[in-house]
Formats: sequence, C-alpha cells, structure tokens
Amino acid sequence: MQLFSSREARRRGVLAVLLVAAFVLALYLGIRRYASFVFDAEELRLWIAQFGVLAPLVFALIQFLQVIFAPIPGQIVALAAGYLFGPLLGTVYSLTGVLAGSAVAFVLAQRYGRGFVEGLLHEEVMTRFDGFIEDIGFPGLLAFVLVPGLPDDAICFLAGLTKWRLRTFMVAITVGRLPAYVVTVYAGDELASGRLETGLTLIGVVAVLSALGYYKQDAIRNGVERFERRFLS
Repeated sequence: MQLFSSREARRRGVLAVLLVAAFVLALYLGIRRYASFVFDAEELRLWIAQFGVLAPLVFALIQFLQVIFAPIPGQIVALAAGYLFGPLLGTVYSLTGVLAGSAVAFVLAQRYGRGFVEGLLHEEVMTRFDGFIEDIGFPGLLAFVLVPGLPDDAICFLAGLTKWRLRTFMVAITVGRLPAYVVTVYAGDELASGRLETGLTLIGVVAVLSALGYYKQDAIRNGVERFERRFLS
C-alpha cells in the first residue's frame, strides 16, 4: 500500500511528524519542570477533584467544542480522560461530549444550510465528501466512521444537508466512534496505572490507523461506495 501519493506529500508528512514530535517534546519538558504533578496520576486526580462536578463537565465540553471547531483531535482529549477518570467514566465523559457535538453539528447544518457548512469546512473536504453521505446507507456510514483519522466531524455537518434522520445518524456515529474511543481511553488509564508498555502500544495502534485513515481518505471513501453498490443495492 502506497501511503503517500507523491514525493511532495511524503515530504509534508515527514515534516508534520517532526513538528508534532518537537511540540510534544517541548510540552513534556515544560510540564515536567513547571507542573510535575501531572505525571503522577494520583496527584493529578486529586488536583482535578477540587473542581468537583465541573471536572467531567469541562472534559465533555472540550470534546463538544472539538467536534464543532476541531481545534484539537478528540483522541487526545479521550486519552486525557482515561488518564484522569479511568476507562469507564473516561469513556462516558468523552462520548457524551462527542455525541452532543455531533448532534449540534448535524442540526446546525440542517437549520442553516449549505452556505453555512461551506463557510465552516475546508474546500478540499467539501470536494471529497460532498454527496457521499447522501449516496451511502447505514452500513456504509458505520464502516466509514469506524476508521480513525477520517474527517468524521465534517461528516456530521455534511449529514445535516441530507435526508438522513438525526436519530439514525446518531446511532451510526455512536457505534462507529465507540471502538477507537474505548481503546484510547483505556490507553490513558494504562499510562496512569504505570503500565507504559501496554498504553504506548495501544496509542501506537490508534496513531497508525489514524495516519492510514487520513492519507487514504479517497481509497476508503471509494471502497465504502463500492461495498454499498455491490452488496446493498
């Protein structure tokens, strides 16, 4: 499988990886020096506990906002939720925010129409996926959102421009997004428990799948469409 479509795409991909690695290293060193308690799960949980009921609400709100505005990947917030709240509550808080954001994105697009969505989404995303949700059925959408790294937040807006019912769309989004979030939250809990090897392995798996999903968007979209035509038409 060819990961990059051209030498220029490979160069941009390598540069992006290096920039992310440099940012992560700088962030790690800064936190290690000025907020070392972050690396002690119990101390961090005690610090978060002082906010009471606001702590889970803040995490749910961050997940909500990342769907609408996409400032940071939702998996990063899910990882932090697992680290702080454990696998069960971390999953609940993350999915609550993600699903609320998905529903709001759908309703906003439904209410304000194509002009509103075109003003929010990148032109490349519109070109690639405009009409995609309209053409596929429930199994196709489910297969699409199962793959991390794809623009599933954008899909929430685009779905609002179709004849899909919100209830049906939300079922697909819930089932499709659950596996990646469960794995990421669990990885965060493993890191908090000191089981670094397991946690880093799970993070690596999600990262590789996300990279493949991001760089093979067209191939996955075309594969879903062929699946729909061959088996469900």
